[in-house]
Amino acid sequence: MATVVFAGGGTAGHIQPALAVAREWKKLHPSDKCLFIGTAKGLETTLIPEAGFELRIIPKVAIARRPSFSWLKIPFDLFSSISSCRKILSNSDLLIGFGGYVSAPAYLAARSLKIPIVIHEANAKPGWANKVGAVFTPHLAVAHPVSSGKFSGALLAGLPLRSDVTSAYENAKKDWLLARAEAKARLGVAAKVPFIFIMGGSQGSIAINNVIEECVEFLLKSGFNVLHSVGRLNQLPTSLDGYKAVSYVDQMADAYLAADLIIGRSGAVTCSEFRALGRYALFVPLPIGNGEQLVNASSLVSAGRARVIDQKLFNAKYVKENIASLIIESSQSPVSGSGEDLMAAEKIVALAEYAIKK
Repeated sequence: MATVVFAGGGTAGHIQPALAVAREWKKLHPSDKCLFIGTAKGLETTLIPEAGFELRIIPKVAIARRPSFSWLKIPFDLFSSISSCRKILSNSDLLIGFGGYVSAPAYLAARSLKIPIVIHEANAKPGWANKVGAVFTPHLAVAHPVSSGKFSGALLAGLPLRSDVTSAYENAKKDWLLARAEAKARLGVAAKVPFIFIMGGSQGSIAINNVIEECVEFLLKSGFNVLHSVGRLNQLPTSLDGYKAVSYVDQMADAYLAADLIIGRSGAVTCSEFRALGRYALFVPLPIGNGEQLVNASSLVSAGRARVIDQKLFNAKYVKENIASLIIESSQSPVSGSGEDLMAAEKIVALAEYAIKK
């Protein structure tokens, strides 16, 4: 019986792919033990236990994006985090990392214990934690082709999808038009009414939410039906006839399928789930980070399934002037989704099986 440790916390973008791979591992190796490393403040504190997996907490290594006195604490926080990871990994057989603050100390701890490491990079531009981890292992997988660095030679696996998205794709591929119509009906949206899904994300995008708040009256007068996911951390606006505001969308697969237009960030998970089920999107890449969100959306733009706008240009005036053309572009986009990520979890598990046996 093997023990496999998964590292990837903070946001759903790291956690959901890790959960998909963990489920696939347990399906193939039911007697093995799978556990997760996370911090006390990330989404993993709810998502991991809800999925039925054990979560072990380590101290978070917080790194401010701009120079500050807090940087003086980084070596001490990192040492504490690595020490905690070493205790968790001491009797394990494999570490599978997905990036984020949790992964970097886990990679360093695994290296010190000579435990095999597998890394999956979800973004088109690898993050710093995975770049650190890639120094210690040849067992790398990516969701998108990477042009340079160690990840340029990685296994092109795709991004592991949640089970509800996978199931929805399998059902929809039989008849995409029917599947989209049925999803609208389940959400209570009239078949002929253009449906717009605003994705605030699990944390919520204040920038996107503020723009939509200014546009609600215009969108309703224009005959649109709007579902607005504002994020659990943001105040919930008042719902109106034709405008529904929620903290979190439980029927995500239906929302992807039903929407004539999706407006949101272009995180790796969002892009992959949209690629599988969505029709057309207006992506507003997060302006901080290393520019990965812009790159994530590029293939969808090339496929005629998305438009990208800089957050500085995304305002109420833009929405009011462009919403009609976006709906037209949606009607001209492919009606079907894509199954290119359906086997991602299986590919990563196969790589992990190779790493653990080597």
